Amino acid sequence: MPVKGRCHCGAIQFELAEAPKDLTSCNCSFCVRRGALIAYYTPDQFKVTTAPDRVWTYQWGTYAGQHHYCPVCGIGTHSVFPSFETGKPDYDKMQVGVNARCLQDPAVWESLPVKHVNGREDW
Repeated sequence: MPVKGRCHCGAIQFELAEAPKDLTSCNCSFCVRRGALIAYYTPDQFKVTTAPDRVWTYQWGTYAGQHHYCPVCGIGTHSVFPSFETGKPDYDKMQVGVNARCLQDPAVWESLPVKHVNGREDW
């Protein structure tokens, strides 16, 4: 069953193919400031359901990732980036990191297990 999410003001709305099974919390300089709990999906499991021009993008460092946010309310909704399973970016295996705190029904994510990653030192 699809799961819906949105930024605070609703200008960006999205849909996930299914509810997340677990979440990730990262302490890198970006994630710790954003405060998101991330659920990972493949691009075919994620769809923005509002006009694409409502989504703004922030990139930094190597520019491998695209961090998307709402230009109206400022909420970060999702990021798109290559897999780094091998230690190098794999652009043939893209993934979407969704801010689970943007899901419309908090019951979908509030009790999920959270994996903590040390992005501050490991990346």
